[in-house]
Amino acid sequence: MTERIAVAMSGGVDSSTVAALLAEQGHDIIGFSMQLWNQRRINVDADGNPLPSRCCSLDDLYDARAVAEALGIPFYVLNFEDDFETRVVRPFVVSYLNGNTPSPCVACNSRMKFDTLVALARDVGAAKVATGHYARVQFNTTTGRWELRKGRDARKDQSYFLFELTQEQLASALFPLGELSKAETRAIARRHGLPTAEKAESQEICFIPDGNYARFIERYLAEAGGTVAGEPQSPVAPRLVQLGLRRNLPQPGEIVTTDGRVLGRHNGIHRYTIGQRRGLGVTAGDGRPLYVVGLDAARGQVIVGPEEALPGKTLIATRVNWIALPELTAPRRCAARIRYRHEEAPATLHPLPDGNVQVVFDTPQKAITPGQAVVFYDGELVLGGGWITAQD
Repeated sequence: MTERIAVAMSGGVDSSTVAALLAEQGHDIIGFSMQLWNQRRINVDADGNPLPSRCCSLDDLYDARAVAEALGIPFYVLNFEDDFETRVVRPFVVSYLNGNTPSPCVACNSRMKFDTLVALARDVGAAKVATGHYARVQFNTTTGRWELRKGRDARKDQSYFLFELTQEQLASALFPLGELSKAETRAIARRHGLPTAEKAESQEICFIPDGNYARFIERYLAEAGGTVAGEPQSPVAPRLVQLGLRRNLPQPGEIVTTDGRVLGRHNGIHRYTIGQRRGLGVTAGDGRPLYVVGLDAARGQVIVGPEEALPGKTLIATRVNWIALPELTAPRRCAARIRYRHEEAPATLHPLPDGNVQVVFDTPQKAITPGQAVVFYDGELVLGGGWITAQD
C-alpha cells in the first residue's frame, strides 16, 4: 500500500537513497531538510570563511535539493536554527561547563529531527517520517509496543542514537536502510544515478566541524559577552543571563591526583574529558602515564590518575526512556553500551525509587563518562537507555 511519506534529507547518500527507494515503491514523497546552524558563526577561519564541514552544511542542503530534483519530488528547507541552539547547542555548552561530556547527536535525533518532523508530517498529511538511520522498527503484537532494533549491518548500526524515541515517534518512523549494509546502500544510489552516491561519510558534530570543542565553547560564550579562561573577570553579560548561562567560562584551577596532591594548573575543565591522556601537561613522577579520571566542577579541579583508576563497575542513569517495556520494576539482565563505539558489556539493571536506574556491570568498564548516553540491549532489541550522571 502506497502512502505519503516525509523524508528527512540531510544531503548524504543514506537519506538520498531512502528517498529513492520509497519513490521507486510508488509512495508520495515529500523531502525536508533542516537548516540547523549558521556555518559562518563561530567556526570560521581568519578571513571569516566557514570551516569545511561534511554534516548539515549549506553544501549538504544543495545536495539534498539536487537529489530531490533528480527524483522529481517536492523539497523544502526548514529553518530551525533557534530551536537547535536552544535544545542542542546550549545544553551541550552547559554540560561541558558542568564537567560532563555530552552526546549532542542523540539530542538532535530525538529532540529536533523526530520531534519536529513527526509534527510537520501530520501537517502535510504524511503518515510516516523516513530517515537514513541504520536501525529497524517494528510493532510487537504481544506487548502492544513499538520496538527499536539494531540495524542488520553491525558496523553501521545507529540504534544507540535513537534510544530517546517515544512510542508515538516510533509509530511514525521508517528506517528503510535497517536491513541493508552501507555497500548495498551505495549500490542503490548508483543505480538511481544520485549525485550523492559517492559522497563521503559525515563524522564530526555539525556545529563543530574542526572537532575543537573547547574553542567552540569559548567563542560561543565570548559571542554572548562572557569571558574566557585566563582573562580578567567581567560582570555577567545580559546575553549570558538570557541564554541561561549565568556564569562565565570556568577559570583556571588545579590538576590533582586521586589522593589530593596538586600536580599543576589548567585553563578550564571544559578542556578535559574522562579518559583523556594527551595534553595534560603534568606527570606522575614515576614515569607512568596519567589519565583524567574525574572532573569536579564545584571545585574547578581536574582529577588525574593511572590507567587502572579509570575502570568502574557501576553507574547511575537518569532521564531513562523505556522502549521495549513500559517501566523497569525488577532487576533485569542486559548488554549495556556506554558510548557509541564502545563494545556492549553484560550488566544488571536495578530500578531506583526516583525512576533512575543503577547499572552494575559484570566486569569494570573503562572511562564511564557523565554526560554520555548508556543504552540497554537484549540481543538486537533496544530495551531503552538513559544519561550517565555519575559512577555510583
